Amino acid sequence: MFEQAFKNIDDALWKESGCTTELDYTEQTSWLLFLKYLDGLERDKAAEAMLEGKAYRYILDTPYRWEAWAAPKDEHGKLDHNKALTGDDLVDFVDRKLFPYLHGFKQRASGPNTIEYKIGEIFGEIKNKIRSGYTLRDIIDHIDELRFRSQSEKHELSMLYEEKIKRMGNAGRNGGEYYTPRPLIRAMVQVVQPRIGERIYDGACGSAGFLCEAYDYLAASRKLGTADLKTLQERTFYGKEKKSLAYVIAIMNLILHGIETPNIIHTNTLAENLADIQDKDRMDVVLANPPFGGKERAEVQQNFPIRTGETAFLFLQHFIKMLKAGGRAGVVIKNTFLSNSDNASVSLRKLLLESCNLHTILDCPGGTFQGAGVKTVVLFFEKGAPTRKTWYYQLDPGRSMGKTNPLNDADLSEFVELQKTFADSPKSWSVEAAQIDRASYDLSVKNPDGGEVVTHRSPQEILDEIVGLDAESAAVLAKIRAML
Repeated sequence: MFEQAFKNIDDALWKESGCTTELDYTEQTSWLLFLKYLDGLERDKAAEAMLEGKAYRYILDTPYRWEAWAAPKDEHGKLDHNKALTGDDLVDFVDRKLFPYLHGFKQRASGPNTIEYKIGEIFGEIKNKIRSGYTLRDIIDHIDELRFRSQSEKHELSMLYEEKIKRMGNAGRNGGEYYTPRPLIRAMVQVVQPRIGERIYDGACGSAGFLCEAYDYLAASRKLGTADLKTLQERTFYGKEKKSLAYVIAIMNLILHGIETPNIIHTNTLAENLADIQDKDRMDVVLANPPFGGKERAEVQQNFPIRTGETAFLFLQHFIKMLKAGGRAGVVIKNTFLSNSDNASVSLRKLLLESCNLHTILDCPGGTFQGAGVKTVVLFFEKGAPTRKTWYYQLDPGRSMGKTNPLNDADLSEFVELQKTFADSPKSWSVEAAQIDRASYDLSVKNPDGGEVVTHRSPQEILDEIVGLDAESAAVLAKIRAML
């Protein structure tokens, strides 16, 4: 039933001129899903309060509740067409009254981790793009069919929503920013092995795929008691996200996975000075796929001891700083990080090897990330002791990767199993830290059974580097001219 409702929603959005991409479809579905979810949450809490003989104070005022404007019902529980807004009246209410009212919660909320603040943040960042009130009415009617009450209903909805995020990730270059293949995430979670009671963090959380998979892993790890569930709900998952759409999707994705008020902050993580991070801020586990290829401004680079315009390198410094002593991490990064000879890359590899135990490097094949030609590796490390030995695994599914042949869990099963004992195989081997060149700290993937793996950069990567170098040269020349 839910699958058909999602299909009907997409069909309606396809006809809407204001929605032209999978990103738009996901965004517009998300804000409506959120309000429908909020309605169910409030109803459940009101019912619980009544059973306990208490009064429940609703978050939303009566005119702005789902049952008042979106789906008023008659005495038979059917949509009351005399009260339900449609056409221009519906669009006018949503744009001029509903969204401004909901955005106002940001100022009225007691703190950023409250659901009120999340409401205000979401509805200050996105806009209703559905211009036809008749299309909007059609979509609302389909959304109203969905139920969030039972765990099985939430599970089915979360699976459908994940599929929507996956399609968005495959839709083009920009969509790929929001989606990391779930089999890769699950393998990373199995290697890092988070435990209930630990704080898990992703400072570039995108659609919150890492946090959702970590939640599923922990929820399945043992029979959960009331205290465990409270810990998972309130004190386990933490994320930060810069982009508005990704922030909204992350909130909705975690909600559908069972986290009622996700600890996701809408902020530029890299604007935070590393020197300001205190012990109370540090995390037990970091799981992330930070954006790469971006170029951060000079003022942002000032926040980091190793200054570079490469976004992913700044994030890696941030993650190392954010880990507690003994904390564990799995981080996706471009494979050129292992061998680049520029000062920032060499310094960052030195920092990683000296401050953390880089115990595992997973070399991913081209095509792992659909729509992105960049080859990647996953770094697994533990903070607090220097690296003594690094185990490499060269993932080779034995086929060309792509949309029709995506990565699957079976592809990674051998890696997960061999990694437990750092076993040697035709695809895996270990390198002693003493063998690493102390001038270059080169960590290139060199399979002793298969010869050195030559790293070819894509034309786009080379062009991006040229543009970056040109910009840095221009900045230096500007400073020299200013001094003359």
